[in-house]
Amino acid sequence: MAFQIPLPARGHAAAAHPTRPEAVAFARRPGTFAVVLDCATGGIKATLEAPQGRHFYGHGTFSQDGNWLFTTENDYAAGRGCVGDVASGYGRAGDFDSGGIGPHDIRRLPGTDILVIANGGIDTHPDSGRTKLNIPTMRPNLAYIKDGRLAEIAELPRELHKNSIRHLAVSPAGDVAFGMQWQGERAVDVLVGRHRRGGPLKMMKASSEQIHALNGYIGSVAYSNDGQSIAATAPRGGLFHRYDVRTAQLRDATILTDVCGVAAHGDGFTISSGTGVLRHFANRQRDASAQTDLMWDNHLVALAST
Repeated sequence: MAFQIPLPARGHAAAAHPTRPEAVAFARRPGTFAVVLDCATGGIKATLEAPQGRHFYGHGTFSQDGNWLFTTENDYAAGRGCVGDVASGYGRAGDFDSGGIGPHDIRRLPGTDILVIANGGIDTHPDSGRTKLNIPTMRPNLAYIKDGRLAEIAELPRELHKNSIRHLAVSPAGDVAFGMQWQGERAVDVLVGRHRRGGPLKMMKASSEQIHALNGYIGSVAYSNDGQSIAATAPRGGLFHRYDVRTAQLRDATILTDVCGVAAHGDGFTISSGTGVLRHFANRQRDASAQTDLMWDNHLVALAST
C-alpha cells in the first residue's frame, strides 16, 4: 500500500516492526517526536515524544518479539548517550547508557536481542542547534548491549578518532557494516567498515581518489541479502559504492546526484535520491530505475512481509 503522512517536522529514518506491517518514523536530530505508522491502512497508531531534556537521533529498533522499541537519544544536559526503552503499547519504560556519546543508529543482531549502537562520538546541545561541541576529543565506537548492559565495545584507532560512526547494517550472519562521516581537516582514506563481535574492526578499501570523491560523508549503508556485498551511499559526493565483503575491496562506483537511501532488495540493492530517482542494482538480472515527483530523504527501510 502506498500512502503519505505529514510529519510535524523533518524526519530521518524509521524502525520496522519484525512481524507486523508497522513502522516508527523518527524526527531528525535534534527533534523530539516519533510517529507510529500502520503500514496496512496508512494511519497513525500513536505519537511518541522524547522525555524532557532528551532528543532523538533519528533511529530505533524493535526487540526480536516486537514487544519493545529501543530509541537512540541524547541526554544533552549531561552530554550522555542513552537508549530509550519503550514497552508494548508504546509506553515509556526507562532507559540505559548507549556506551558512548552521540548514539545515532541502532540495530539488533539476528536471532537475538543483542543491540549494536553506532556511537558517533559527537556531543551536541539543542541550544547550539547542530553545532558539534567536542571534535578534538571525540571517540566514536560500536557498542554491543545485552539486557541493558554493555557487553562489548569496538573503538576506532586513534588516527581515525574524528571519523564519526553514524549508520549501520547487519548481515544475516550477524556481521555489522558501518558508515562514517569525517570531521577532520585533511582528507581521510576510509569511510566504510565492518565488524564481528569479538574481532577487530575491518575497513573497506578503495583508492584514495575514490574515497576522497565521497566528500567525507556516508549517508547510508546496507548488507546484501546474501551477506556478500556492502552498499554505501554518499549524498555529498553523489556516489553509490558496492564493496565485496570477501576481499574488502570496492567492487564498483556509480554516480547519482544526492543519493542517500539504500536497502537490500532481492539479489541486489534499491537506492533513492533527493532528485526523485529510485534505482535497483541487481547482481544477476537487469538493473531498473524510475523517476518520481518526490524528493526522497535520508533512509529506506524494509518492512516485514508477514
